[in-house]
Amino acid sequence: MKGLIVAAGYGSRFLPVTKTIPKEMLPLIDKPSIAFIVEEFIASGINEILIITSRRKKVLEDFFDREVELEGVFSAEGDADKAKKIAPYEAKIFFVRQQEMMGTGHALMQARPMMGNEAFVVAYPDDLHFGDKPLAGQLIEKYNETGCSVMATIHNPPNLERYGILKLADDNLHVTDIVEKPAPGSEPSQEASIGRYLYTPEIFDYLEEGWAAHKGGEYYHTYALNKMMREGRVVYKETEGERLDTGAPEGYLRAILRYAAQNPELSAVLKEEL
Repeated sequence: MKGLIVAAGYGSRFLPVTKTIPKEMLPLIDKPSIAFIVEEFIASGINEILIITSRRKKVLEDFFDREVELEGVFSAEGDADKAKKIAPYEAKIFFVRQQEMMGTGHALMQARPMMGNEAFVVAYPDDLHFGDKPLAGQLIEKYNETGCSVMATIHNPPNLERYGILKLADDNLHVTDIVEKPAPGSEPSQEASIGRYLYTPEIFDYLEEGWAAHKGGEYYHTYALNKMMREGRVVYKETEGERLDTGAPEGYLRAILRYAAQNPELSAVLKEEL
């Protein structure tokens, strides 16, 4: 199975730094956030990855390329540890630019030539996952059980009204609708959608169908997803492990602290400062 990372957005919540540095390159201490997604994919058995970028994000391509000069320096110094840190990932990573910021549905359409007639996993880099079982792998398992597209969810998070909440069929597995940011007490379930999806290939036909009727502005994947839900072709998988939302500064800070807490040296500094 192939993987797709949608990384073309402006990252405006992090201005001014994202004027020149892609939000996906903002690090958790020493590792850019997009690297966590790539590692999740590889740990899930995905070794062909397409990243949707934009004109301002060439540094993403540089990051996943070889750094020959540094490799030579570390080799001459006999520093195997540093050489290992900059070694390219054992995956084929490709890039396509979304030439205009026209929404997630339009971004997904750019991936059709590579994804072909196969199911694929989509990640939005705001959502990072820490846990023993990689999140993409959890979606693949559910797909293998059901043959359906799979939405990743978290159960009853704080501030449920900030999420898209799933409406479930009577079997408590298939998804029939998504209610965006419902008023407290009106939620159709406790399952909140997050930025991981496994799509079966028919989504491309529905994306193009919706695009043909689109009247301008940003085009989202909602039309295609709704079509598949009405056909009973979408299920959900409640996330095992910890999901961290880095899409806003407060969540990004929390992710840095959680990542630091897992490192013995950094956690000692963290405890001292706290």
